[in-house]
Amino acid sequence: MSKNQKVIIVGAGIVGASIAYNLSKVHQNITLVESHSKAGCGVTSNSFAWINPSGRVPENFQHLYNGSLAEYHVLEKEIPELKVDWNGSLSWGIPVNINKSYVEKITGQQVSDLEPHLKEYPKEALYAFKEGAVDPNILTNLLLKKAQENGVNILFDTKVTQVKKEDAKVVGIHTSKGFIESDVIVLANGTALPELCKPLGIEVPVESSPSIIIRMKSSKKLIHTLISNSRFEARQLSDTMLIAAEDYLDDHGENGPEEIGKRALETLRYDLVDGEHLELESIKVGMRPMPKDGYPIVGFHDEVKGLYLAVMHSAITLSPVISRLIAKEIVDNVQIEELEGCRLSRFYKVNEI
Repeated sequence: MSKNQKVIIVGAGIVGASIAYNLSKVHQNITLVESHSKAGCGVTSNSFAWINPSGRVPENFQHLYNGSLAEYHVLEKEIPELKVDWNGSLSWGIPVNINKSYVEKITGQQVSDLEPHLKEYPKEALYAFKEGAVDPNILTNLLLKKAQENGVNILFDTKVTQVKKEDAKVVGIHTSKGFIESDVIVLANGTALPELCKPLGIEVPVESSPSIIIRMKSSKKLIHTLISNSRFEARQLSDTMLIAAEDYLDDHGENGPEEIGKRALETLRYDLVDGEHLELESIKVGMRPMPKDGYPIVGFHDEVKGLYLAVMHSAITLSPVISRLIAKEIVDNVQIEELEGCRLSRFYKVNEI
């Protein structure tokens, strides 16, 4: 890629921000386009933001998850303002992958030492002592601040209406504020990505997967690690804010987000010493972009030159490590082996068989 080639990144969530940051370190002439008035207004702002690479994944994706913790430590060195909560995660009563060197079984007494505000303790739990969590909004904005300092042009309130191609090559995007030329277009706009691809004759198997995030005001720090058990999944976002994650069931009634959120609040009030002082601040639904098989779709499209796709779950865990590889693929115009399992073509190959 020549230094003069224009790159457009669509989407200023954690994925787009991570790509913009890594790309800006090695290339100029980058524009990031976001339909909202600020960064992270989609699912990023409604993310539980657990850096959690310990789940069971297929072998061809395992190396990406394995590299996620180290990549965050690199990011901390590059961006000193970034604060990652490295207090680990505690799990009990739910399935957990213990085939990791940093996951150990601990006793109820050890759980008590880590979490003195629990009213009841399990006989034993799994402690992933190297895992962490972040404030997703702060992380996204720090990445964009650094990208902007490196010369990235960021356009907010600019909705992309169409990707334009000529002779099987992208030439730019039509937006609510006019046409923008480009040699490479990176689609990192989550659940909106498939709709932009359809007019190009490209089917991207990504669906919206809703989840509920409940924010609660806390008079003091009640949780020190990240706790995930059969009753609740919660962590301290700050000394005065606690967040919990719940599965989405329905859009109304007793299984709607509001009622689920209220029940989560009552559970934490009951399960935590001094939990009765928790106050509900918000209940929000985040629409996670979920590829059909649950794993990232990343890479240049085989038939539309210059079109790059970047959509994934869990984006908080994977964005730093994958975006570094994405930047290399774009700048060097190569296919990196570490990302081969992420190609869109894997879905077509299954259909052909």
